[in-house]
Amino acid sequence: MEKFVKLTGVAAPLPVVNVDTDMIIPKDYLKTIKRTGLGKGLFAEARYNVDGSENPDFVLNKSAYRDAKILVAGDNFGCGSSREHAPWALADFGIRCVISTSFADIFYNNCFKNGILPIIVSPEELEKLMDDAERGSNAVVTVDLENQEITGPDGGSVKFEVDGFRRHCLLNGLDDISLTLEKADNIASYEEKLAAERPWA
Repeated sequence: MEKFVKLTGVAAPLPVVNVDTDMIIPKDYLKTIKRTGLGKGLFAEARYNVDGSENPDFVLNKSAYRDAKILVAGDNFGCGSSREHAPWALADFGIRCVISTSFADIFYNNCFKNGILPIIVSPEELEKLMDDAERGSNAVVTVDLENQEITGPDGGSVKFEVDGFRRHCLLNGLDDISLTLEKADNIASYEEKLAAERPWA
């Protein structure tokens, strides 16, 4: 998993509450188990018209936000079904951080497992960050996980907190498999010991 230490990029505003996982990645895109290629389906029902053309009013279709790396969203982001394709689609599009006042639990956990940092802020802080994000190409924000701080385009900052273990995993690019592999020597030693003690097993 790619490490997340410090991220600087354009923040896109999505002032919508209760954005569910079906809005993030519609069910039509769930036929694959690959983590790549899903970026084209991110927010598909809002990004594209019925004829497949782009909806010019959707934020990620606007020139200033096409390469957004951060999403500033309304309350209860990632609710609905537990599809892991939602963080896969965000990551494949290039979004590495989502900021909101709250997240659905399963989506929140899935973000950390896929290299995305979900940040919880207060409603007042979200309002400030949403204002920063609405500055178009000037909406450049820095998210510093090491110092747990978001810095806006004018230099103002917002502090945030992340669970210590999850922070460690993101800073070091450790997913569940990587964490298991860190114990490879212990696992091998245990298997050897077990084989010696129970040769019939």
